[in-house]
Amino acid sequence: MDQLSRSFQALSDPTRRAILERLSKGSASVSELAEPFEMSGPAVTKHLKVLERAGLISREKDAQYRPSTLNGAPLKMAQNWMEQYRHFWEESFDRLDEYLKSINVNRKKTKKGKKHGRKK
Repeated sequence: MDQLSRSFQALSDPTRRAILERLSKGSASVSELAEPFEMSGPAVTKHLKVLERAGLISREKDAQYRPSTLNGAPLKMAQNWMEQYRHFWEESFDRLDEYLKSINVNRKKTKKGKKHGRKK
């Protein structure tokens, strides 16, 4: 599996995304990362292993303390890949906007051409 695929697979889980968000503020231990979740330390550790295999975090070992740190390079790679599609969607929305404007102009022309009122 390539780096981009591993990154997206790791990012597919909301818990892992929340862990990355927390790590964006600085290194943290497993217990610190587990605090906002209703899950055990071992469950958080499983998420950390997925993030580590994807290269999104690194884990150091200092006696019993194993802080996790965010690694931004794979996120940047994912962002660069998605960027090309942002241009596609912006162009699509621009075309949709033009189409909707043309419909509104045609509607206004049609309404002006119709007579209002009932025949008696």
